[in-house]
Amino acid sequence: MTIDDATVRIARPCTDLAAAERFYVHGLGLAELFRKPDLLMAGPRGASWHLELVAGDLRPAPTEEDLLVLYLGEPVDPALVERLTEHGGTVVSQGEYWDRWGVTVQDPDGYRLVLSTRSWSNSA
Repeated sequence: MTIDDATVRIARPCTDLAAAERFYVHGLGLAELFRKPDLLMAGPRGASWHLELVAGDLRPAPTEEDLLVLYLGEPVDPALVERLTEHGGTVVSQGEYWDRWGVTVQDPDGYRLVLSTRSWSNSA
């Protein structure tokens, strides 16, 4: 295996694991991949990435630039944005570029999720 084949885990502390679950699993639609009382791993089944959300003593300290960008390659479904806000998210401005190319939703801990209408490829 090479670095090109690696799986990515994005680990984040959270203040309320149930609130994070509502946002990422019920709102965004990620699958629960693993759970312990103070930990939730969520991601698309079969994908090469997932989020690890950990409740504990470490408090989240996100900045406006702590972004998780999902390149959808199509218009953002308004029903998805509505589900995210119904499950604890807040639509926020992320600046001219991201506001033009998608929708940014802040999770209950202040981390920002960008749903981008653009596509992305690492191919040269």
